[in-house]
Amino acid sequence: MAIPLFTTISYNTTATHRHRYLHHPIFSYNKQLLCCASSSPPVSSNFVGSSEAGVCLSIGTHLIPHPDKVEKGGEDAFFVSSHGGGVIAVADGVSGWAEKDVNPALFSRELMTNASIFVQDQEVDYNPRNLIRKAHAATTSIGSATAVVAMLERNGTLKIANVGDCGLRVIRKGQIVYSTSPQEHYFDCPYQLSSEAIGQTFLDATVTTVELMEEDTIVVGSDGLFDNVFDREIVSVLNSCNNVSDAGNFLVKKTKALANLAHNHSKDTSFDSPYSQEARTQGFDVPWWKKIMGMKLTGGKLDDVTVIVGQVKSSLSS
Repeated sequence: MAIPLFTTISYNTTATHRHRYLHHPIFSYNKQLLCCASSSPPVSSNFVGSSEAGVCLSIGTHLIPHPDKVEKGGEDAFFVSSHGGGVIAVADGVSGWAEKDVNPALFSRELMTNASIFVQDQEVDYNPRNLIRKAHAATTSIGSATAVVAMLERNGTLKIANVGDCGLRVIRKGQIVYSTSPQEHYFDCPYQLSSEAIGQTFLDATVTTVELMEEDTIVVGSDGLFDNVFDREIVSVLNSCNNVSDAGNFLVKKTKALANLAHNHSKDTSFDSPYSQEARTQGFDVPWWKKIMGMKLTGGKLDDVTVIVGQVKSSLSS
């Protein structure tokens, strides 16, 4: 459970990990897709970027909600747009707000709705940090969320702004050539855009540019993906799906495979996940008497899983 900044929490090192989830398009217009959680089954979609000269993103999405939060809709949200060479944004509502009787999904949903509204705003100027600034300023819901925004220019420059522990990977020829790094105050308390003054703002975002090439792949997701799937597994899954001939099915298969892997790992109490490994490095482990018996803290982290895979293509061939 991600911790909001209004509180401190004493950790129980033997506690099971908690989980979140997301789903289903709310609306689609002007080549934009805005999604948040719903009670429907997992949803896959394929989305193709701009037809103007240069490069663009062909995008696939797959969303799986937290098993315990399907009826309420989960706490992740995202949107994708064909503006420029393609825009991807993911927000993960901080689940600890539920302890204050606040629905953590409301903030992330409104944040992504506002981002989709302002993506073509002149003041944003196709700058992901500016988009975070405008979307956050317009969000009135109580709560907080981590967020990542990626904007591809048609010349191949990918501009990224990240607050918290949503993440992005760039894969080229079977190798990860760029990874975002999570921002956190302490373990399980990520940087977060918030309704409270104590939270972070667009000024705290890590801003990066990466020069992409045709056929590069970007993987964007909430921490439900990266807490449960190692980078080497991401590369392996993407490589295993390369024999699909149809481009649309190709991307949907990749995103679905990654989301399903994260979901399965999250429920596996014996899996030594990225999350459990990080927990141990932060001093959270089984009691000493279990260590004597050779035991250690393991298991995936139950959470919403949002996966978006973008393939860089020539816009003339898309």
